[in-house]
Amino acid sequence: MSGFDRYEDFDALGLADLVRRREVTAAELLDAAVERLEARNPSINAVNATWIDRARDAAGKGLPDGPFTGVPFLIKDLGTPVEDTPLTNGSKFFEGFRTAADSELVARYRRAGLNLFGRTAVPELGFGMGSWQRFGGITRNPWNLDHFPDGSSGGAAAAVAAGILPMAHGSDGGGSLRMPGSCNALVALKPTRGRNPVGPKGLESMGGMGVEHVLSRSVRDSAAALDATAGPDTGAPYYAPPPSRPFLAEVGADPGRLRVALSVKAPGGRAVDPQCVAAARDAARLCADLGHDVVEADPDIRADLLGPAVVDVMTTGMAGLVAAHAASRGRPAEPDEFEPTQWALIEEGRRIKATDFAASLATMQLEGRRIAGFFDAVDVLITPTCPTPPPAFSELGDKLLSAGDLRERFFDFVPFTMGFNVSGQPAVSLPLHWTPDGLPVGVQFVARYAAEDTLIRLSAQIEAAKPWFDRRPPGFATKG
Repeated sequence: MSGFDRYEDFDALGLADLVRRREVTAAELLDAAVERLEARNPSINAVNATWIDRARDAAGKGLPDGPFTGVPFLIKDLGTPVEDTPLTNGSKFFEGFRTAADSELVARYRRAGLNLFGRTAVPELGFGMGSWQRFGGITRNPWNLDHFPDGSSGGAAAAVAAGILPMAHGSDGGGSLRMPGSCNALVALKPTRGRNPVGPKGLESMGGMGVEHVLSRSVRDSAAALDATAGPDTGAPYYAPPPSRPFLAEVGADPGRLRVALSVKAPGGRAVDPQCVAAARDAARLCADLGHDVVEADPDIRADLLGPAVVDVMTTGMAGLVAAHAASRGRPAEPDEFEPTQWALIEEGRRIKATDFAASLATMQLEGRRIAGFFDAVDVLITPTCPTPPPAFSELGDKLLSAGDLRERFFDFVPFTMGFNVSGQPAVSLPLHWTPDGLPVGVQFVARYAAEDTLIRLSAQIEAAKPWFDRRPPGFATKG
């Protein structure tokens, strides 16, 4: 590597501070990102579109003065518009589609000084563990190229883990920030429902389950990014009470003596890999050593009710998205424009009656309140983030699941994360464990609704006690 070789020694706030002190320029940071993109992306296929000339022009003209001025940044290729750029949603069906204007979230990223230069790969329509399909190809995990990065923010996670940039945009409708965070050794915070904007033209995602934020290498980057983007936009369908002070101020603040529950039992009954159990138990012991009160307790997440309800809401949303785009382009969707699994889910979404959709949405809302009630007695819940370490491609079959199978087995894929999308609570995955063969295993921490401050204080305390920043995938780290 040439140019600014210390690029990977800093998190996003650290790079922005160098720009502020004129030790490096925004153009030099972009050059460092592009150099790593060109060298590393061919092996991981994490970035599927770039607009580097536009980013160079922005760096030359001067970026807005914000917490991340000059830091290169990537947007996930799923449902988030960026002015005059392609948005494929990982599907051949959307090939050639361009968005006219920024979403409000993207506008806030720009105001924070981030320099947007491309998009990260996703599985088709956001459904799946990685971009394993005809249109996007395979996205690989930098920690082991024979393994998945998970999804649907797998491209974003792989790009950050590979050192292409320190922080990237992602989204989470059932674990799609936290699970890639776990599989790529990153900080992955799912904010409270309504914390970040979805407008002006975005609709609520999956009955309010979908939220957007970042994947990062440090807790403070995640906190500062949330400060830059949090707050409702005009007409927002959900509202998260504002914090009493900036989230960044919680980094290093005393979390107090928290009531912490540990659960390693997967809702739905799926067996959990011993490495994931060990990761969660080690995190609980660390919390006890830090002075918190830890007990074992399992939230009552009724997967048998929620699985079918979530699948109904998810498939009708997919069908609605496809119908809207088909109408705008003036011709119907065809099966050969999709992967077989996605086409089957779209067809299932078309068959669901409005009354069944309403009943499923009601189930989600009622069960979400029950899940949230668990936190009347505890401040934080610790669980594994994923039921297994990052799976190898060879471990995954290509059997097409029917919608009925998916209803029965949905929580097998997202047993620890989905419940908190349903309840809307904040949750974070932290990189606290590695398997004997060097694969990352994250641990999930969940707090009550709108209590990101609790999560950030605890996460920063854990980060100081068991730091992870300098642990990088073999073959993907360049030290200055």
